[in-house]
Amino acid sequence: MNISYNWLKEYLNFDLQPEEVAAALTSIGLETGGIEEFQTIKGGLEGLVIGHVLTCEDHPNSDHLHITTVDLGNGEPQQIVCGAANVAAGQKVVVATLGAKLYDGDDVFTIKKSKIRGIESNGMICAEDEIGVGTSHHGIIELPQDAVVGTLAKDYYNVKSDFILEVDITPNRVDAASHYGVARDLAAYLTQQGQQIKLEKPSIDSFKTVADSDAVKVTVENQAACPRYSGVTIKGVTVKESPEWLQNRLKSIGLRPINNVVDVTNYVLHEMGHPLHAFDKNQIKGNQVIVKTTPEGSKFVTLDELERKMSENDLMICNAEEGMCIAGVFGGLKSGVTEATTDIFLESAYFNPMWVRKTARRHGLNTDSSFRFERGADPNNTVYVLKRAATLIQELAGGTIAGDVVDIYPEPIENCKVELTYAKVNSLIGKEIPKETVKNILKSLEKEIVAEYETTLIVSIPTYRVDVQRDVDVIEDILRIYGYNNVEIGQQVNATLSYKTDTDKSNRLQNLAAEQLIGSGFNEILNNSLTKSAYYNDLVSFPGANCVMLLNPLSNDLNAMRQTLLFGGLESVAYNRNRRNNDLSLFEFGNCYRFEAEKQKEGESLSPYSEDQHLGLWLCGSKVSNSWAHGDEETSVYLLKAYVENIFTRLGVNSNRYSTLQVSDDIFAAALTYSTKGGKQLAIAGIVNRSLTKQFDIDTPVFYADVNWNVLMREIRNQKVTFSEISKFPAVKRDLALLLDKAVTFAEIEKIAFESERKLLKKVELFDVYEGKNLEAGKKSYAVSFHIQDETKTLTDKQIESIMGKIQNNLEQKLNAKLR
Repeated sequence: MNISYNWLKEYLNFDLQPEEVAAALTSIGLETGGIEEFQTIKGGLEGLVIGHVLTCEDHPNSDHLHITTVDLGNGEPQQIVCGAANVAAGQKVVVATLGAKLYDGDDVFTIKKSKIRGIESNGMICAEDEIGVGTSHHGIIELPQDAVVGTLAKDYYNVKSDFILEVDITPNRVDAASHYGVARDLAAYLTQQGQQIKLEKPSIDSFKTVADSDAVKVTVENQAACPRYSGVTIKGVTVKESPEWLQNRLKSIGLRPINNVVDVTNYVLHEMGHPLHAFDKNQIKGNQVIVKTTPEGSKFVTLDELERKMSENDLMICNAEEGMCIAGVFGGLKSGVTEATTDIFLESAYFNPMWVRKTARRHGLNTDSSFRFERGADPNNTVYVLKRAATLIQELAGGTIAGDVVDIYPEPIENCKVELTYAKVNSLIGKEIPKETVKNILKSLEKEIVAEYETTLIVSIPTYRVDVQRDVDVIEDILRIYGYNNVEIGQQVNATLSYKTDTDKSNRLQNLAAEQLIGSGFNEILNNSLTKSAYYNDLVSFPGANCVMLLNPLSNDLNAMRQTLLFGGLESVAYNRNRRNNDLSLFEFGNCYRFEAEKQKEGESLSPYSEDQHLGLWLCGSKVSNSWAHGDEETSVYLLKAYVENIFTRLGVNSNRYSTLQVSDDIFAAALTYSTKGGKQLAIAGIVNRSLTKQFDIDTPVFYADVNWNVLMREIRNQKVTFSEISKFPAVKRDLALLLDKAVTFAEIEKIAFESERKLLKKVELFDVYEGKNLEAGKKSYAVSFHIQDETKTLTDKQIESIMGKIQNNLEQKLNAKLR
């Protein structure tokens, strides 16, 4: 953003040089990238003076050149060869002396002593376009006879010079997107430096209205999109070119002057940071302004003469029959002020930043107005800037302010109140700052202390500081004005090279699990944590009410934080399959978010929100296809189960540390849950419901596993990895063929077996399942292997038979199992 050095001085009387101002602004967070000198005429007419042509004779070797002698007011007249047809003795002219530089765009021409057709020339008599004071090149400039010889051309033409500071405004500091806003911060800085500085806000005392029943009527139909709308009618204005001072102000910051009314609105925008719009009152049909949305697909022609299709979510400023302006973004073709305008309606409003941002993005428009509205203008400043602009328009264009100011503000926005403790200020800054210094800085930043206690301040934050909502935001403001460089580095540094946090351990184990999955043929994906809230409609496992919704979403597709990794992965599966990449093994580490209103605690704004890290795995298509060495093999839920349990094993969570349970719900057609001994769910793995995959146009089964990484890390927090030598003593395998009810699962058999023999039983495997002929109705046959080993000695037949007898007995008693 361009900030004029001279313009700043209108609000603040300081004696800093431009370079010092740039350094001061940078030190308080308004980084200044550069300084450029601005002149109302490029080059500032340096080296040009007013001269008097004493003699003028024809050139002996040319039919159009003239030899002149010109008095420059500094001694002996100079001989100058001139080719202009209108040059004559007795004229007052503008002369570029030797060494002067003339500019033609980016090209520079230096005046040197030369010979023209054999005659010496010591300067140049100039035309308007050659020095930038006009566009004519029909001849040299003929000045009035009262022009004083020897006067510097820059003084004669009243050339103004300024310095423009390129201030880089961060997205959160819209309050500094104006000259007054920058001056306000600079005043706080200078006050902290001990200078007696007074910030002068432009006066609006001259604002006067006259009664008029013909003033424009205003109706706001959409209060959510337009919380405040102010306006006033001005009659009898004369639209013309702006005075030189106003044109120079706008030109200095890169704006093109248009006319006195439009220039005032642009001037006040860059002065106070609040956008305004001036309507031609005669174009307001029905003498009525209505703030509302229009039907989807409505056509509207903007100032750039493009016809745009409006959304039902675009706020419009309309008259009784049609739209006139896209609120806060861009004007309509017929809404502007022209030289034919005699009456205007001046608008100053506060529009909802979310509405403006979405509309600006939807139509690809980025204007000075939308830049400020979408970041948050000051809702409590609309009337002041309206009166400021109206008084300037009266001053420059005449007219009378007809009727009272219209101000529709049904629900005033109050200042935010923040509780600030001195202890936290000193803790975060790293230095004890005197209480009086803290209070003085707050005062200089226009933050009112509404209550003061021994250790605490209650601070009222002005509504123009939309980025300050918490005590840490206030502390940041205190620190930047106090000065980062004023916080000394301590003499003692405390550190330990071996310090590792739980986060370090988690990251290391993430890499370990990722390497294992990649080695198994997986690809890692990374999806956006913002998602579509519609995914959670009608779900029981992840209710829509538990979504963490965004206050200012860019679109309905990115309006909530994800509750699960599932849907992002399904998007990735659909994307790949639509491009004929059908065989997929994907995994993702990512955070999931949840809002639970019932956990809300008074005074703790974050209490209903939770954030957990998860690992998601997706399988679909074939595990092996088109291989010469292996037959085609489809992926399966059992393969997914193996990958999940291999991760547990790799991280030290053996099967005896979790229990499993078969489930089905609105996410899974069939799934297996893994729970810790304390009842916390470690993971769930299964077949995604067809109703969900169908939403993504996925026509093949998708197998999905969700591992709660936070629970897994807590489970292995005190886990110590040890090793033991491979036993020298052989293991013994015994098989049982068991006849069981169909409802009995292998997990139940495994659990009972390990409960029967905790020390010597090492592994239980299912190697065959049979149902059908020669079995009783409702029965099935499991063939199970039991691996028994003593790592200190060779097992005897008696020991083996004892163990197997115990296992068999428990299976018969608890599962009604029978040997086949």
